[in-house]
Amino acid sequence: QVQLVESGGGLVQAGGSLRLSCAASGRTFSRLAMGWFRQAPGKERDFVAACSWSGLSTDYSDSVKGRFTISIANAKNTVYLQMNSLKPEDTAVYYCAARTSLSGGYQPGSWTYWGQGTPVTVSS
Repeated sequence: QVQLVESGGGLVQAGGSLRLSCAASGRTFSRLAMGWFRQAPGKERDFVAACSWSGLSTDYSDSVKGRFTISIANAKNTVYLQMNSLKPEDTAVYYCAARTSLSGGYQPGSWTYWGQGTPVTVSS
């Protein structure tokens, strides 16, 4: 089992930045892939970013590419999502997720472990 706890969400003005954190615990992580998803009110949960536990492989949705960065602090078992140049359309609850392989697509149903989510609100 893997436990994931997100933090760092909040209210920010458009153009601002936030850094989300996801603390992982419960098992060895060297073979895990980590991801960030988001869900806006009334919408489906969407893929945002993913990386291997080594941090060497990363991928992003087109909507955040160039603005968001996913990274891992292995010694802290923590995954980060640095969000810059935030837009009102980035407003959502952000979820951390994990599974045993980075391959397999980015549909939410293909990810095994989930955190409780942290809300991000970007005001215009």
